[in-house]
Amino acid sequence: MQTDFFKYQAQTTQFAAGFEVEKASGSYIYGKDGRKYLDFVAGVSANTLGHSHPKIVEAIKTQAEKYLHVMVYGEYAQEMPVKLCRLLADATPEPLEVTYLVNSGAEAIDGALKLAKRFTGREEIISMTNSYHGNTHGALSVSGNEFHKREFRPLLPMVSFIEFNNQEDFDKITEKTACVLAETIQGAAGFLVPDADYFRNLKKRCEEVGALLILDEIQPGFGRTGKLFAFEHLDMVPDILVMGKGMGGGVPVGAFMSSKTIMHSLSHSPKLGHITTFGGNPLIAAASYATLHEVIESGLMNEIQEKEDLFRELLVHPKIKNVNGKGLMLAVNLGSPDFTLEVAKRCMEKGLIVFWQLYRNEYLRISPPLTISLAEIKEGCEFILEVLNEME
Repeated sequence: MQTDFFKYQAQTTQFAAGFEVEKASGSYIYGKDGRKYLDFVAGVSANTLGHSHPKIVEAIKTQAEKYLHVMVYGEYAQEMPVKLCRLLADATPEPLEVTYLVNSGAEAIDGALKLAKRFTGREEIISMTNSYHGNTHGALSVSGNEFHKREFRPLLPMVSFIEFNNQEDFDKITEKTACVLAETIQGAAGFLVPDADYFRNLKKRCEEVGALLILDEIQPGFGRTGKLFAFEHLDMVPDILVMGKGMGGGVPVGAFMSSKTIMHSLSHSPKLGHITTFGGNPLIAAASYATLHEVIESGLMNEIQEKEDLFRELLVHPKIKNVNGKGLMLAVNLGSPDFTLEVAKRCMEKGLIVFWQLYRNEYLRISPPLTISLAEIKEGCEFILEVLNEME
């Protein structure tokens, strides 16, 4: 299988692991080598409830026995997509009330940008330096790392960038600005958290000039920070909320959410302002509903702070410079990309899956399932410390 993987499946790097997966359950992935591996990555924040969570699996089976795809998005009323959108409305503060279901976080970013331009009638988009929003042409255009963009230009015009956490840049947001797009916690840059009043003042500036504020919660969303969405820690609400990754609990999905007034602008002049064949797929919606319902009802979010505290207590070592992030969205600074890649490799050899940050390879990524136990956290941190001691 590994030979065919490299021969027939397109690769994105020259160093893909080619690890052969047999099955996955809970906090562990089992390889065809007969070993089990503790997963501190959760499919890059996608497996919110761990691997093969029984309630998600059951939801998928139940829906599969009823029907799969029946019609393009927005034409037929189907039980699970409707229930998912209603639960999202119930779980988020006003004025967030209407959800547009799509296939991925990147598509949701594209849809949100279109929505902001359509509603405001403006063309200028402002994003953040060092941001990451996906790899479609639209999402890439508003991502803030030129190294990853320059070979694919020309991209969207009229996109400019301000510095995350720098309120002196707010004067660049004007009456020409359709929207400001930001990750609530900057992911690829090393899980950078906002200053206490940054987003509250950013929202105020957007309101002053009539621009919309779009928050990308593709990574922190669905409970990872101890709230359903990270903006709930910040005493403000975005005009448009984007989600993905952990929303599906292991299946591909994305969505953007707004007020009914704003979202209605995609339905006319022209109609079909955003269309998608498989967005709102009932099988995917069933899995996403099961994920959201379990995150809300299980009390898992109440455990996040204790788990974060344990990680921070254990991950102390001369080779660790600092630990960024919030909740179960942590980035461990090991000083250099080469060293971090070697640590990740050796952890895998010991039976622990860790990864690195896209832009800041010196940071070791820790984003386990929300369901991870305290004992599993201790086990994984012991592996990391063992590797650091060996390399020291």
